[in-house]
Amino acid sequence: MVKPKFLLHACCAPCSPYVIQTLSEDYNLTVYFYDPNIHPYAEYKRRIDELKTYLDSLNIPLAEGEYDVRRWFDECKEYRYEPERGARCEVCFSMRMDVTAKYASENGFPYFGMMMTVSPQKDAAVLNRVGTKSGEKHDVLYYPSNFKKKDGWTKSVQMSNELGFYRQDYCGCIYSLQERKQILKERKEKERKDITGDCLC
Repeated sequence: MVKPKFLLHACCAPCSPYVIQTLSEDYNLTVYFYDPNIHPYAEYKRRIDELKTYLDSLNIPLAEGEYDVRRWFDECKEYRYEPERGARCEVCFSMRMDVTAKYASENGFPYFGMMMTVSPQKDAAVLNRVGTKSGEKHDVLYYPSNFKKKDGWTKSVQMSNELGFYRQDYCGCIYSLQERKQILKERKEKERKDITGDCLC
């Protein structure tokens, strides 16, 4: 039986093994990397290169979307002060899923989906709503998921650790990176105060 074609949006290598293993049972996968939210470019390159190496080992093709950073900033800058999981994230998801659904429609994929629902940092309900809307717009079927269920996240971490994948500590965007740096700064300051008290002499 011929498996139907499926376009799977990817965000990074660590999120991919469990999702790819699960979907490969029923679909002929092509992975699509459209992530202009990832900054700086060195981080973007590191993530896609690692993912490509992994996919090559599985003989799964990788398609790369445009790194159109200017469009991403234009759409998300209004929400730059939103916290992680806030309104900015939904705008970012919408942009990326719209382009993914368009690519699927134009290249003969009857189905598309995303691996981001495996992450505990992402709201599967929001992602599925965005994905469904994009699919309807471009007349391609979106695959609703919540891959973190049934210990999906735990299995994903175990598999990525065994494969030695680099695990980033922020989602990818510059605003998330700034937020992460601020958290680390505040943590270090607290640790310093715990050791020295408030004395600055």
